[in-house]
Amino acid sequence: MTSTRFVLTLTLTCCFVLQAQPAQKLHALFDEDWQWGLKESPEGATLYGDHRYDNRLTDLSPEAIESRKAHQREMLARIQAIDRSALDAQDKVSYDLFLRDAKLDVEEQKFPVEYLALSQMAGLQIDFGQLVTNSPFENAKDYANYLARLAAFPKQVDQTIALLKRGLESGWVQPAVPLRSVPGQIEGQLSSDATESPLYKPFQNTPRELPAATRDRLAADGKQAIATQVMPAMRKLDAFLKDTYLPRARKQISASTFPDGVEYYQDRIRRETTTNLTPAEIHKIGLSEVARIHKEMEDVVRETGFKGSFAEFLTYLRTDPRFYYTNADDLVAGYALIAKQIDGHLPELFAELPREPYGIRVIPAYEGPAQTTAYYQQGASDGSRAGMYMINTYKLDTRPKYEMEALTLHESVPGHHLQIARGQELKGLPEFRRNGGYTAFVEGWALYAESLGSEIGMYKDPYSRFGQLTYEMWRACRLVVDTGMHSLGWTRQQAIDFMKDNTAKAENDIVVEVDRYIVWPGQALAYKLGELKIKELRARAKAQLGDKFDLRKFHNAIIDNGALPLDVLDQQINEWIETQKTAKPHSAG
Repeated sequence: MTSTRFVLTLTLTCCFVLQAQPAQKLHALFDEDWQWGLKESPEGATLYGDHRYDNRLTDLSPEAIESRKAHQREMLARIQAIDRSALDAQDKVSYDLFLRDAKLDVEEQKFPVEYLALSQMAGLQIDFGQLVTNSPFENAKDYANYLARLAAFPKQVDQTIALLKRGLESGWVQPAVPLRSVPGQIEGQLSSDATESPLYKPFQNTPRELPAATRDRLAADGKQAIATQVMPAMRKLDAFLKDTYLPRARKQISASTFPDGVEYYQDRIRRETTTNLTPAEIHKIGLSEVARIHKEMEDVVRETGFKGSFAEFLTYLRTDPRFYYTNADDLVAGYALIAKQIDGHLPELFAELPREPYGIRVIPAYEGPAQTTAYYQQGASDGSRAGMYMINTYKLDTRPKYEMEALTLHESVPGHHLQIARGQELKGLPEFRRNGGYTAFVEGWALYAESLGSEIGMYKDPYSRFGQLTYEMWRACRLVVDTGMHSLGWTRQQAIDFMKDNTAKAENDIVVEVDRYIVWPGQALAYKLGELKIKELRARAKAQLGDKFDLRKFHNAIIDNGALPLDVLDQQINEWIETQKTAKPHSAG
């Protein structure tokens, strides 16, 4: 009898191992790929709070780039070799997401986007400074890591210039007009005195726990590295851009004018929106949304008692001093107050909230002219660094008070910070889901979050309501102008004029935004399409659940699987609706 039990137990154990093997292979693959990604992108590892590679920068050599592409092809082959049918429901979702991304990665290798190595929105002239603000400076090793990165900076500049040269040879060149501000971004960091560089700041705040001699040595080493390595490299990049790249940059703005550009733009749409919509279909949706929102905006104008035309009202908003701060500190304090007011209402909107806090930080001056009004910088996934709501104080007369509530709802809570922090804290999901993102989901959620302001007592002032509509209109206009410029032959000025005619955004803001759409084709389409999907799902859940619909639980159902493609989100919420139909009401006891 004992022998029989042993054989039976052994058989069951073997069967279990065989059945579990696909799941084990899957999670091993996820972990291997995640660890590979951290090593290949040391800057990204630092951002996530993994400091093993803080002494390195990403290798941008042709050999390294080709090696990364080979890895993508390998990951696609290996995920396809795993038996999906043997996985549980959550692992099937993870499998599908990884497979989806792997296919896109491999398909997109035909487009040499690495040759578009920088723009006014991104590139080492911006990224390195942001990396410094997200790096730890708590001990001598942290400073040694930073000094190693300063020493590696010239090599990365040389590799970037080599990529840009390959772009000039192959037709993959950034458009000229948006790039006009890049030399200014570089020059804003140049100084004959290394101690005046933003990159020197860490050496001005060395920990008091370190011996004085160590602090002095680190400061001297930092000053020398910036003066003899970083500054010459920056000047080299500046000269190359001015003398070689910008004179030969593309005069066309449309992504469709790249080699295989029509296919490239459709690929960008598929990647950014997680849909297969065509440019023409998206353009039509945009025009419909613009018309709808415009009507709501006119109703608010009448509520204010303004007697002029809609265009005159927009001019009034852009020019009347009452709508603008004259002191940068007052602007930042205004944002902080709004953020704290929203914080107090979050339990009304969610059944569970993330623990990670967020702070407010001013965007560096050299970034300001070409940067958006604000953006969110995510915290470390291990909770060691808080998320940051980044505020632009450049040109205060282009930062109206009436848009501050909507912007804060979008960039901090319940928008980007809440959704991203919640995803990072989810247990049981692979790292790529906890830390990853689909633009349509992430930005769609943040735009949807703006609309929640009216449900928690924000937008009491009609001008703030108009500001919220302006932000929604802005995202609707994006559907029109992005597809217009990249597919339908629109000029840059047409896009600017369309935005000016339909939003109360300041002209400087509009120009910065349109130039952003030019260098990031398709990205701006994700916001409105994602928001429309979430609103559709909310209406569906409310209609099917009736009295059982709980907005707090619905919001957690949206964000508690991490970021998802819109079709997968649709499926997940349908399943959640079914579980809610049969769920027993909670009773205190």
